[in-house]
Amino acid sequence: MISKSIIINLVKSIRYSVLSLIFLAFLMTCTTTIVDEFRQGETGIEDDQSIVLLGRRQSSDYETRADFVSCVGNRMAKGGGAINVIPEQQFIDALFPWFEPRTAPLRTRDLEKLMSEELVAKKIGDFGIRYIIWLDGQTETTDRMGSISCAIGPGGGGCFGFGSWEDDSNFDARVWDVNTFVSVGTVTTDSTGQSYLPALVIPIPLLARVEANACASMAIQLKQFVNGG
Repeated sequence: MISKSIIINLVKSIRYSVLSLIFLAFLMTCTTTIVDEFRQGETGIEDDQSIVLLGRRQSSDYETRADFVSCVGNRMAKGGGAINVIPEQQFIDALFPWFEPRTAPLRTRDLEKLMSEELVAKKIGDFGIRYIIWLDGQTETTDRMGSISCAIGPGGGGCFGFGSWEDDSNFDARVWDVNTFVSVGTVTTDSTGQSYLPALVIPIPLLARVEANACASMAIQLKQFVNGG
């Protein structure tokens, strides 16, 4: 018969091993972010001018999340070199139905044609918009590994196990100059990271903040790009 002390020592050993695994996973939940810029024209913006960021949502496979669009816009509107940013939904509502997913311009020549509409040109002018920035992308989860089991018994319940997966946030931003109806450049971000879910009675998610990092990196680069830096 196994003594009580052996069982206690075994439980402690398992607990320390799992805690060590959790700590190691926490240290490894870092992300890697790559930012690229492709410039096609000169840029610059005056204090009385604004930009609007719009998410591409024409695809049937996915749509650019409004939360990500707002995140980038909010960061561009703060700090050094802050830019006036028109909220996406406010702009779409004011320009209804021209910037709805099914009718939004896909190319700069479509924007030029759209601006020939007097009402559209007036409303965009009222907002003082110099650049329209189209954000396109998503976050994907791949390479899921491990498993977690949960059970409930007379003495209570709990979960035990370990899981991990990789998150990849890939976004690009195309900058259209409303004055010249040309695309002046593209900024892309690719942020990857490994997330973990260790469980010892209670699952503890250790998430790689890839989308938050992609947002921050995109905002910094776009702000420099629009300001002409």
